[in-house]
Amino acid sequence: MTDSTSAATRDAANITQYTTDTMNSTGEVTPESIAAFSKDFAADRANRVAANAATSAGVLTAATSYAGARALPRDFSIELTQGSITNQRRSGRCWMFASLNTLRYELMHRWNLDDFEFSEAYLFFWDKVEKANVYLENVLATLAEPTDSRVFQAINEGPVDDGGWWQMFTNLASKYGLVPASAYPENANTKDSDAFVQYLNTMLRDFAATMRTRHAAGIGIDELRAYKAECMKTVYRVTAISLGEPPRSFEFLARTKDDAKDEAKDETKGDGKSDAKSDARDAGKDAEKDADTAAPKDGTANYNGTDSHQQIHEASITPLEFLHKYVPVQLDDFVTLCNAPMERTLYWKRYAIDWTTNVAGTEQMTFVNVPMKTLRDAAVRQLQAGHPLWFACDCMQYALRGAGVFDPATVRVDELFGVDMHYDKAQAIEYRDAESNHAMTLTGVNLDANGVPNRWKIENSWGKDSGKDGYFVASAEWFDRYVTELVVRKEYLDDATRAALTTEPVHIAPWQPLTRRCR
Repeated sequence: MTDSTSAATRDAANITQYTTDTMNSTGEVTPESIAAFSKDFAADRANRVAANAATSAGVLTAATSYAGARALPRDFSIELTQGSITNQRRSGRCWMFASLNTLRYELMHRWNLDDFEFSEAYLFFWDKVEKANVYLENVLATLAEPTDSRVFQAINEGPVDDGGWWQMFTNLASKYGLVPASAYPENANTKDSDAFVQYLNTMLRDFAATMRTRHAAGIGIDELRAYKAECMKTVYRVTAISLGEPPRSFEFLARTKDDAKDEAKDETKGDGKSDAKSDARDAGKDAEKDADTAAPKDGTANYNGTDSHQQIHEASITPLEFLHKYVPVQLDDFVTLCNAPMERTLYWKRYAIDWTTNVAGTEQMTFVNVPMKTLRDAAVRQLQAGHPLWFACDCMQYALRGAGVFDPATVRVDELFGVDMHYDKAQAIEYRDAESNHAMTLTGVNLDANGVPNRWKIENSWGKDSGKDGYFVASAEWFDRYVTELVVRKEYLDDATRAALTTEPVHIAPWQPLTRRCR
């Protein structure tokens, strides 16, 4: 018998004896077991010290490691310059914010703008309308299912809840276009969506119950679809009351940067950045001739003597026209990779999660499952080329929201509680302990002497008071363990991943572990 086997055997024996001594045969917690637990706790001085710290300052503060924080500086060998920090407030729109933050970087640098923000509220409106429509379509498709079936329960869970994925964003943007924040500003129900979403969900479930009751009474599908059309009219009215109707067209006015003034501070900090800046400067110089309604030079309108910066002006443009004209990337050029290292989800395969699309007529949420090294390398290549990335993660794990840190070596809850947590990433996903729940944007990375990432810069959407001016730093350990999805431009994929894109997706049920909507 080896030493390790002997130790394991002894540990098992001790646990068995402890359980026998402190728990009765029915497995109940007894007064005797409580007394034994308390005796063990009091016998260790470290427990009393930890309790004093945790009860006084809270678990996360008490668990924060000074050494860990010092080992995770906020300097990055590759760092992209982004616009102002955005704030999703009390809503589950992180996936929209991260998507639009990714695209606004491209727009700002293409058109040489100091800052820009898309309207997240605009897509929020259409997300509610489209999710409501998909829900009612799914109800019609499952009329024969009992309400307690697993399929119907999955469909009926939060019909228009805020959460989503990158692909949901592209579904909406491709259909409805995009608008600047000034064309459709935030309002009370986008900043705090709970009440609006709660009652819209209630209405939709009421519609569903009526559909199913009528179906049980023998009403045909044509009449049910006519009823569904009336339901959607109500959905639109409720959404318009709550959010205001979105614009069909709008005016767009933007001022380009002063290149001479900003030249010095625009120098690259990392590989690939200079090309992006050069493109932006060239785009700014060409903006006047590229825009159909470019600024006149007759001393009127855009040139009024108060601001010599070149202006881009559209008197009237539709959201789809704006997307196609001013966003310099194609939405179908992006691919969602995931890292789900379970035995049931093999690498180099596409997976589609049934019943997950948010727009009728589009495919279900689809992911290519790849090893973490493949995902990590793709992120580095894209950042080196000067482009940020959308990603999804479990933002609750080893996180210091105020300080803006994601790092198990800094948040030492293991040391505070004296507990080792052994399970790996696959088990964390299988047991639903580390599913994706939040989307953010990668805007930087630090590479060690061997070109391996050791920390990442993250743009969040929790406002500038969260983290350091709205930015977080993540260690390599945290990134590998808790990042589950990454959206990559096809040009930065490796050959194996590119080949996987052509395969038929493996369909899985919405309750099977892989990834979850981000909120």
